[in-house]
Amino acid sequence: MSLFSTTFQTIENGISYASQKQQTIAQNIANVDTPNYKSKTVSRTSEFRDLLHNELEAYQTDSKHIPFSDSSQRALTQQAITQQAITQQGNTSYQANGNNVDMDKEMADMAENQIYYEALVDRLNGKFNSLQTVIRGGK
Repeated sequence: MSLFSTTFQTIENGISYASQKQQTIAQNIANVDTPNYKSKTVSRTSEFRDLLHNELEAYQTDSKHIPFSDSSQRALTQQAITQQAITQQGNTSYQANGNNVDMDKEMADMAENQIYYEALVDRLNGKFNSLQTVIRGGK
């Protein structure tokens, strides 16, 4: 039995993803004038996207209840959450020098990623505030 469920680990994985995505976007922006540079993107695996839409988390509060999932399924879930892929976009060229970095797209991706990161950090702060309230005895 986990003390804090999997919330902290899930938030940690999300922050790791946002960090890697931010680094990739920054690398693309830094190479906007590099001849023949091809932009890169970070994406989650299809298993992760499926888990976000299909996973029902429930806790068995009595031994007579039917379990919703077993520990091996939960381990597979955590493994799929951490999988990320960096892909290179090689089919396009926006500039005469062969470079395909689109600054408008990169800046929009950066803003979206920042909002995602801030939401995760806000959720993490909320979890820590709840723990502080419990430790202080509700005060």
